[in-house]
Amino acid sequence: MKRVAAVDCGTNSIRLLVADVDPSTGELKELDRRMQIVRLGQGVDRTGRLAPEALERTFAACREYAAVIKGLGAQQVRFVATSASRDAENREDFVRGVVDILGVQPEVITGDQEAEFSFNGATKELLGRADLARPFLVVDIGGGSTEFVLGDETVRAARSVDVGCVRMTERHLVHGGEITDPPTARQVDAMKADIAAALDRAEETVPLREAATLVGLAGSVTTVAGIALGLEHYDSDAIHHARVPLAKVREITEHLLSSTHAERAAIPVLHPGRIDVIAAGALVLLSIMERTGAEEVVVSEHDILDGIAWHAALDDE
Repeated sequence: MKRVAAVDCGTNSIRLLVADVDPSTGELKELDRRMQIVRLGQGVDRTGRLAPEALERTFAACREYAAVIKGLGAQQVRFVATSASRDAENREDFVRGVVDILGVQPEVITGDQEAEFSFNGATKELLGRADLARPFLVVDIGGGSTEFVLGDETVRAARSVDVGCVRMTERHLVHGGEITDPPTARQVDAMKADIAAALDRAEETVPLREAATLVGLAGSVTTVAGIALGLEHYDSDAIHHARVPLAKVREITEHLLSSTHAERAAIPVLHPGRIDVIAAGALVLLSIMERTGAEEVVVSEHDILDGIAWHAALDDE
């Protein structure tokens, strides 16, 4: 077993996993897993740059994570940065800050690499399940992008498209500098059209309708699952491998799209950092289910972070 640390820095959140990993079997024993909403991608779709306050929030989280990594004695650290830092003109400011704090170079990976890591993290423990048909379609709905990857034991096809909960919210639900509360019908229709066009692009590479089991990853999906389960607080064990029917996802999405900020804030399982973006994230999930014909989504708490940790263990051999 190799003790490794994996950091996944996305558009909306930054997450840490410290784990003991057997690179030969993929077995992973979690020691510490945590997440902070930092909104690194704040305004990137509009300005093309990482905002100074977003960088500082991210660096503050990195300083906390550095202390955890040191305390647990991880032998290898791998830091993966996704959509926001791919898009930003001032990405070098971000890179220098991470190196100064954690001593490792952040890997600004491609969308296809992101999809492969997500697939490996999500499916390794599903391969022995007789009740889940293959191929798997893993969808990782992030803040700035969504990754689609189809495969059995290995990846057959993958594609990343620029549709995520933060990007859709900022592109379609903001008027006069404020988020419309709740969105208008016209705003929702524009968002649906944007998502549909992105799914068309994804289908150019990934045969979405061939999926036998849809596996959903990341905060928008796990939050929808928590709402579907009626949880009073976020419970990772209850959410992991929950199966949420299409009808329930549609009901939750319609409710979120017609809710005010205060009504969404009153949902017990909803993280404060997701109050303004969860409606868009749920709509992305619903649109994917309707496009693929999936009757349910299997929700996984194991995702790109677990895939990064597994690859970090391989790197350390």
